[in-house]
Amino acid sequence: MSSESVSSADVVFPPVVAPDPEVRRRAEGRQRDLTKPAGSLGRLEELGCWVASCQGQVPPRPFARPRVVVFAGDHGVARGGVSAYPPEVTAQMVANFLAGGAAVNVLAGVAGAGVRVVDMAVDGDTDPAVSAHKVRRSSGAVDREDALTEQETLQAIAAGRTVADEEVDAGADLLVAGDMGIGNTTPATALIATLTGTEPVAAVGRGTGIDDAAWMRKVAAIRDAMRRARPHARNPVALLRTAGGADLAAMAGYLAQASVRRTPVVLDGVVVTAAALVAEELAPGARDWWVAGHRSTEPAHTLALRHLNLDPLVDLGMRLGEGSGAVAALPILHGAVAVLTNMATFAEAGVSTRDEDDAPVAGPRGD
Repeated sequence: MSSESVSSADVVFPPVVAPDPEVRRRAEGRQRDLTKPAGSLGRLEELGCWVASCQGQVPPRPFARPRVVVFAGDHGVARGGVSAYPPEVTAQMVANFLAGGAAVNVLAGVAGAGVRVVDMAVDGDTDPAVSAHKVRRSSGAVDREDALTEQETLQAIAAGRTVADEEVDAGADLLVAGDMGIGNTTPATALIATLTGTEPVAAVGRGTGIDDAAWMRKVAAIRDAMRRARPHARNPVALLRTAGGADLAAMAGYLAQASVRRTPVVLDGVVVTAAALVAEELAPGARDWWVAGHRSTEPAHTLALRHLNLDPLVDLGMRLGEGSGAVAALPILHGAVAVLTNMATFAEAGVSTRDEDDAPVAGPRGD
C-alpha cells in the first residue's frame, strides 16, 4: 500500500481553462457548410463542435487513444447488507478485468479503447500491477465512521491526479472513468444527495438488484451518512473523507486533472458522476470538459446529471458501472468527429445551395 505523505497543497488544482470558444464557432461554421440541412444531425453536430473546441482545431482529429481507467475499492458499508453481492466479488472482478472478461473489456474493444484497472481500496490482495496506488483495504462504513483519514483522502485524490497525468502523457486523447466496488452506490448516493439537497428516499435505487429489505437498509445507511456529511458539503476533501471512499476520491482527482490537462472525458454512471460532482468542486469549470455517456437507472444519477447540466448520450437502462455505459456511447462520439472531419462541404461536392432565381436555400431537404 502507498505510504507517501501528501499535503493539502498537492490537491489544489490550478484554474481550468475552458474549451476554446473561437474554435467552437469555427466548427459550427463548418457544420453549416456540410452537405446537409443545418442542424439535421442533431446532437452529433453539437458533439463534433465540442470535441473540436476541446482539441483546439477544426476539423477535429479522430480519437487515437481512448482510455478507460477502472478505480476499484471496497466499502465497509457493504457489510451491512446494502448490496445483492458479497464484498469478495470486488477482488474477483479486478482479476476478471485483468483477464479481459468483463463487460467493459468487451465494449471497450468494440469502441477501440484500452482498459486499465487501479486498486485503491480493495479488501484483499490484487495483482501488484494494479495496486501501486492502494491506500488501504476497504474504506470505512460511511453510515457510522469516516470513509478515510485526512491523509488517505489526500493520497487518493493525488493518486487519481497522477493516473490522469500518466494516461495523458502516454498519449490518451479521451478518458473514461469506471468503478468497481460492492456497496459503492451507497456512498455515491450519499454524496449526490448531500450536494443536491435531496432526501435519501428520492435518491436511492436498487444498485446491483437488491430486494425491498436491502433497499430499506440502504436508505437508512445513506440517511446516516448524509447526517455526517452535511457539515462538510462545501469542503470537497472533507466530504470525501467523511462520506466517500478511496476509489471515489481517486476518481474525483482523475476527473479534475483531466480537465486541467484539457482532455475530454466521457462520464459513466452514478458512482463516477458522484465523483464528478466533487471534482467540479475541486476544480471549478471541469465539467466543460465532460460529456455524459449514458443515464443509469439509479435515481441519484439523474439528480447528478441535472446538477452538472449534462444530457446523456444514451439511455439503455444500464446500471452495471465499470465504465460500461460510457464506453457503449463512445461510437457516437467517434461518429460525431467523423461527420465534422470527413463529410464534404457543399462546395467540395458541387451541391448547389441556391435556387433557380439565385436565392439562397437551406441545402438538401431532410427527412
